[in-house]
Amino acid sequence: MHKISISLSGHQTSISLEQEFFDILKEIAKYQNKSVATIIKEIDDNRRPNSNLSSEIRIWILKQILKTTK
Repeated sequence: MHKISISLSGHQTSISLEQEFFDILKEIAKYQNKSVATIIKEIDDNRRPNSNLSSEIRIWILKQILKTTK
């Protein structure tokens, strides 16, 4: 498990992701020429109310992978 500490909207938070998801997130960030923090902020800004940010990140990663396979 990989723990990420990040500031979102002025609040410090931590996210736990399996190493495999974190590695893919870094690859997507590199491909999109964005930082991991920027992507996490975008996911946080668009997530469903009361949803878990770590889960939303995993879902976002899966959707990105599915886009590239179509």
